[in-house]
Amino acid sequence: MLKTDNAYSNKNNIVLIGMPASGKSTVGVILAKVLGMDFLDSDLVIQKRKSLKLSEIIEARGVEGFLKAEEEALLSISASNTVIATGGSAVYSEAGMRYLKENATVVYLKVGLEALKKRLHDIKGRGVVLRGGESFDEMYAERSALYEKYADTVVEEKEGSIEDTVWAVVHNNIFCF
Repeated sequence: MLKTDNAYSNKNNIVLIGMPASGKSTVGVILAKVLGMDFLDSDLVIQKRKSLKLSEIIEARGVEGFLKAEEEALLSISASNTVIATGGSAVYSEAGMRYLKENATVVYLKVGLEALKKRLHDIKGRGVVLRGGESFDEMYAERSALYEKYADTVVEEKEGSIEDTVWAVVHNNIFCF
């Protein structure tokens, strides 16, 4: 249920990674309130920098253009004492993830494939990155390995509430800020 890496003990940010619809933004807002931290959503950073919705960026620039914009946004983040919710495709940027891990504990909010399919209704409208011809199942398999690679800790979301997930992040991790 929980994977931890003690190398994060002196980091003062928390980065949430996971699949689209895993609850990163929702959990992030509540987690920031509970811990008295700031909150930042990297998807909103992208939208602000490009003055377009995520789906419009993908439509106008293609998947690779979007991933480049996402990497630039991740590398532009300068935060302290902040919970950062990333987009689901952030893990495609090795440089972006290395940069975030320098001063953050990376938490993977892990949700099962079937639960995600129930949660995610409008992939295109949400601006979810699917490479040409890639199915949701293939994306899940590829990204799951990347989330595991970059995570300092994994919180497996079960049938519980958002508050249960927040509790699991707070109580199963020792954050030394």
